[in-house]
Amino acid sequence: MAYFPEPLIGRNFLREGGGTVSSNERDLLKLIWRNPGLSRSEVTAHTDLTQQSVYRIIDQLEERGIVSFGSPKPGAGRGQPSPTLRLNGRHAYSCGISVNTDVIGICLMDISGNVLAESSVVLRERTMAEALALVREQLSEHQKANDLSEETFFGIGFAIAGFHVSGTRYNAPLPLHEWSLIELGPLLTEFFGKPVWVQNGAKTGTVAESMFGAGRYIKHFAYLSFNYGFGGGLVSNGELLHNGIGNAGEFSGIYDPEESKRRPALQYLIERLTQNGVDVPSISYMRKHFDPKWPGVAEWVDEVTPAYSRLINAIWAIFDPQAIVFGGQVPYLLAQMLIDRTEIYDRPRYGVPRPRPKLIITEISSDASAMGAAIAPFKSAYY
Repeated sequence: MAYFPEPLIGRNFLREGGGTVSSNERDLLKLIWRNPGLSRSEVTAHTDLTQQSVYRIIDQLEERGIVSFGSPKPGAGRGQPSPTLRLNGRHAYSCGISVNTDVIGICLMDISGNVLAESSVVLRERTMAEALALVREQLSEHQKANDLSEETFFGIGFAIAGFHVSGTRYNAPLPLHEWSLIELGPLLTEFFGKPVWVQNGAKTGTVAESMFGAGRYIKHFAYLSFNYGFGGGLVSNGELLHNGIGNAGEFSGIYDPEESKRRPALQYLIERLTQNGVDVPSISYMRKHFDPKWPGVAEWVDEVTPAYSRLINAIWAIFDPQAIVFGGQVPYLLAQMLIDRTEIYDRPRYGVPRPRPKLIITEISSDASAMGAAIAPFKSAYY
């Protein structure tokens, strides 16, 4: 039987008639998310609803504790001042769990997008059961430290490196073989006792970028996720593209088996560094301590540049984004080295070139995949 987390949402989060919110409520919550501090009187201009309907819906959301009223904006016109609107972080919180090849990232976040706690669990040489037990232990510690109740714990977003197969089954890299090709949703729901939304890690990183990074001012972008492997995601009009099977943005798929070894996957950079006598025990370590002068770095970047540049041009030609964001676990200076070497295959016509996407390094310094996983339950159920 197929697994869906929505039927498992706690009854205290449901409205009369079923579901967490109506379609009109969802539209207004999305508007408030994107415009925190918007006054109630300003909302009508952004919707097709009448002012009476807007006020009624917002009042209902406030009564349920999903929206909170703030002080009116100064000088906001005549008549009774209209309160400002924000999502009420006390209504619900979630936990994002991101499984990479070397580490599991943990992020607790409330419904308004505030990060409440972040930590990680080292995965190397640990079984799946051992790692999940440590995650549950840290989750409990974060709940106690932040005085978070079980009643307002909405659910879990779970991200894993690897492509989607079906249901909640993912095909992950060799270091995550124990996590691969099994239905993660039911297993994790039984373990944590909460509904679980399962996605690819590069996709949750893309979602985090769309909501907390470049996506705040760019609606159409491609996200490159540099991890043990190499993938990404596509955002169109502010929303993540899943498409047919849910693997839109699996950029490594354009390379043949031989060329795949020259794609910009960080596992190959670590191998090159090891060959040159540089001890880099993990990708997380490399991100924190990266030195572009390490022997082997420049050589590796030069080697992957042709395959990398072809991908940039393919994304540009097929998707035509406003920007391409360099994210995942890529060190900032390494991303800049790749950007500096990018070759654009442009053929100006009548002396006029085709407009190019901006190449941007992610603004998110923490674990974007865990952040995106944490907000996934709220995006599914509220906005």
